[in-house]
Amino acid sequence: MMIQVIKSKLHRVTVTEANLNYIGSITIDEDLMDAANLIEGEKVQIVNNNNGERIETYVIKGIRGSGMICLNGAAARKVQPGDIVIIMSYALMDFEEAKLFKPVIVFPETATNKVL
Repeated sequence: MMIQVIKSKLHRVTVTEANLNYIGSITIDEDLMDAANLIEGEKVQIVNNNNGERIETYVIKGIRGSGMICLNGAAARKVQPGDIVIIMSYALMDFEEAKLFKPVIVFPETATNKVL
């Protein structure tokens, strides 16, 4: 049996931009991507702590060290700069493997989105 489990989580990062006129996705600072074991193109779920919105999209690399968290395209309507979000990715794995798996959970500095 295969199950889906949490693989990576950026807990409580601050949205820095919302770009309605982009083709879609979320742009994430490459330092944050590395810390959370996320790759470009990976599917993520974003939960907005300010308004309860839940969004699924994919990751685009942002400028390393910039602290950028930018929701693009239609998702830009679901956030405001300054909102606090949680970004999660999931993995599909065998049930027994999942029992031993440890996700990567990152708690960046919320004000700057820098990895502590």
